[in-house]
Amino acid sequence: MSFSSFELCLFELCISPRLLVVLIYRPPKTDSNFLNDFCDLVADCILKYDYVLFFGDLNIHICCPDNVLAKGFLNWLDSFNLTQWVSSPTYARGHTLHILQTSLRQTPIILRFSTKTLNSVLVYQEPNSMSPTAAGNSEAFHRFFVDKVSGIRAVISDNSVYPVPVPSSPPTLSSLNTVSYSELNKLVARQKQSGSPFDVLPPCPWKAAFPCLGPSLGQIINGSLSTGVVPAALKAAVIRPTLKKPGADVSVIENYRPISTLPFTSKLLEKVVYQQLVSHLADSDLFEVFQSGFRSGHSTESALLRVLNDIYLSLDQGTSVLLLLLDLTAAFDTVDHAILLDRLERWVGIKGSALDWFRSYLQNRTFCVKLGDVFSSWEGLRWGVPQGSILGPLLFAIYLLPLGSIFRKHGLSFHLYADDCQIYSPLCQEKGHSIQSFVSCVNEVKSWLMSNYLHLNEGKTELIVFHPNSRNVDRYADLGPLSPYSKPVVTSLGVKLDVGLKFDAHINSVIRSSFFHLRRLAKIKHMLSRAHLERVLHAFVISRLDYCNSLYAGLCQSTLRRLQVVQNSAARFLTGTRKRDHISPVLASLHWLPICYRSQFKILVFVYHFFQGGGPPYLATLLNKHSPSRALRSSDQGLLAVPRSRCRTRGDRAFSVLAPLLWNQLPPSVRLSPSLPVFKNHLKTHLLRLAFPEHV
Repeated sequence: MSFSSFELCLFELCISPRLLVVLIYRPPKTDSNFLNDFCDLVADCILKYDYVLFFGDLNIHICCPDNVLAKGFLNWLDSFNLTQWVSSPTYARGHTLHILQTSLRQTPIILRFSTKTLNSVLVYQEPNSMSPTAAGNSEAFHRFFVDKVSGIRAVISDNSVYPVPVPSSPPTLSSLNTVSYSELNKLVARQKQSGSPFDVLPPCPWKAAFPCLGPSLGQIINGSLSTGVVPAALKAAVIRPTLKKPGADVSVIENYRPISTLPFTSKLLEKVVYQQLVSHLADSDLFEVFQSGFRSGHSTESALLRVLNDIYLSLDQGTSVLLLLLDLTAAFDTVDHAILLDRLERWVGIKGSALDWFRSYLQNRTFCVKLGDVFSSWEGLRWGVPQGSILGPLLFAIYLLPLGSIFRKHGLSFHLYADDCQIYSPLCQEKGHSIQSFVSCVNEVKSWLMSNYLHLNEGKTELIVFHPNSRNVDRYADLGPLSPYSKPVVTSLGVKLDVGLKFDAHINSVIRSSFFHLRRLAKIKHMLSRAHLERVLHAFVISRLDYCNSLYAGLCQSTLRRLQVVQNSAARFLTGTRKRDHISPVLASLHWLPICYRSQFKILVFVYHFFQGGGPPYLATLLNKHSPSRALRSSDQGLLAVPRSRCRTRGDRAFSVLAPLLWNQLPPSVRLSPSLPVFKNHLKTHLLRLAFPEHV
């Protein structure tokens, strides 16, 4: 193994776990290819060894993060989850030029380079158990979940109702339609194979036995729909404590959320009602336009595309933008049933036996906690909608319907995804958008939340200000009452946003988690067939590269290359390709689009949905069909009007600008595809030819 930008020497210690020691020397003023070479070295080593130690002299001022080379190097360290143990100067002029880095973080800090301290760095530690039993028994979780909600309700129980204008006379839904045998058969076939531990028959044999059990099941479901009564057995939930975030401390009970597992029959009944409720909301135009949670055709990605589109356009006009992310504590669990029923009746138009059904669905629910094979005692559920149910998220979205009127009253843009709420606006005094507008809005939102038994978690509420250039930074240095929320990096729907919108922190996180899973898969690779290995790679690695990848469009090539390293490593891992073999033929043979084309693919699929009349309305309003001033052959070519922008790193990255530009570059045969599957097939072939002209 050799590289042009540095010299190295490798020491392999054949112990368990396997350890590789890498000694590196980079001469001063070597070529700019160092970062690429170092990345290739690390990516290759960490997949083959349990632990890797790098040390040596890089002649890079690692202590100066503003230095371009040092910043790029530190980004790679964070991406690969490497720890730099040298924190003091190693050079006569006071800079840190030497490295001592390991792929293990749970170690004492090294103060002196010696055999004794080196051994302490390399000691193997067993990972923490991921079982919730580390945090307590089933009764402990049972009491925690009950006391947590009761505590939140107790704090806010004395607040008066906050007045919000109610829409006048929404269309009504007075009764729920019964379901036919054929419709029920389709629902059963599509239903996930998950149920309650108390199901007499597990979901899989349930489906197999449907020809025999279907008529009886239909009687139970249709009887409930007709009478407006939900049987008590279908309202008994078994709670599974689930970690809120991967990597959270498993011994801390507060790190768990309650996820309900409900009887298979209950889920089928909920699905029947869910379809009718969604149809009523859609036909009557009762959905909140900027609510993307758990709605068909909507996603976290579409929500972020819209939010960032508005932010990019404001920055392109030279205006700073403030984004505030509100966090609610146990939002699903504190929902007040009386208020929810009032929303269903007055805001959505649910009346008669249909309203009786929802009242029966919410009342007299019970739950217990299952931990391992042990069940807790049963408890009545006085508040909340069950997480893990089919109707729960939709009912919560209805519960939040009045919030939109508060944001619009203050002239602020907003977007909701279930209980995730983000408010944003350009900071422009001439248009009345100021810090005070946000403060007034937040205070009003707090009052509304309190009156609806929802609690704002101010400790997890985050704020970030995006600036068009460095000259605007000091202008909004004083955020007043919002200052405690300010952070340089915030997390919105799983994507880390930094003040420069370069996505460095997010990409570091994606690379880190991807290589973590690649290292784990390396231990079982010999047990899997090629087909199974590819499926596992897509599930654990490629899916991370693809999550919200449309946001990467417009990023500089050096940033995208960091993600491309992950895909290249995954391709070599799958095919057994040697390190020095060219990667393009491998990616082409796998039909894997490179990172930059994968982001374009996602954006173009959103545009195709627009032409087919689908997709989120808030994205559709950003696109306009091209209308030439006189009749031309291009009139029927499915082109889009391309808005003008000023800055390549701002306006050109907005969905409303970038999407039409990419769409109009497609051949007519691709743009005019008759269906979505055909379009995706033609589009992928087209992009593969652009990416690998010599191999496709």
